[in-house]
Amino acid sequence: MNKQLATVVIVILALIGGGLAYLMLGSSDQSNQTAQISTDSAASSQQGEPQDSSASAGVYTAYQAEKVAATQGTKLLFFHAPWCPQCRKLEASIKASTIPQGVTIFKVDYDTNQALRQKYGVTLQTTFVKIDDQGNLVDKFVAYDEPTFESVKRNLL
Repeated sequence: MNKQLATVVIVILALIGGGLAYLMLGSSDQSNQTAQISTDSAASSQQGEPQDSSASAGVYTAYQAEKVAATQGTKLLFFHAPWCPQCRKLEASIKASTIPQGVTIFKVDYDTNQALRQKYGVTLQTTFVKIDDQGNLVDKFVAYDEPTFESVKRNLL
């Protein structure tokens, strides 16, 4: 009996440790992705490319409320979770595609932005919300079943 109890305790501790390691690596990966997105934007501005999305190719960037407010053109909020395989496929598709001129996609962390999710009625990661300049919902699309940027363009742009 004591041996079984000890085995159960060891298994539980291993699962907890593994879960914590996964979460820590996932957060680190997300920070690196956000840093990469920011670095890409900084490199573009250093090369003299305009950051006004209406005057250049589209932009994929990390969500910041002030950036959304300052951006002109079509604004899409992409509710992304780093642990979601569909989100990772969709992000790879976005990065491999050319975002149309005048379109800005803001990557919103699904797990930490509950208020934003509630505001737009987002209940599933891979959701895209198209908003106007006042931040009002214009349209919404869930790309979970077809995690490609092509499906997003077909349904929102």
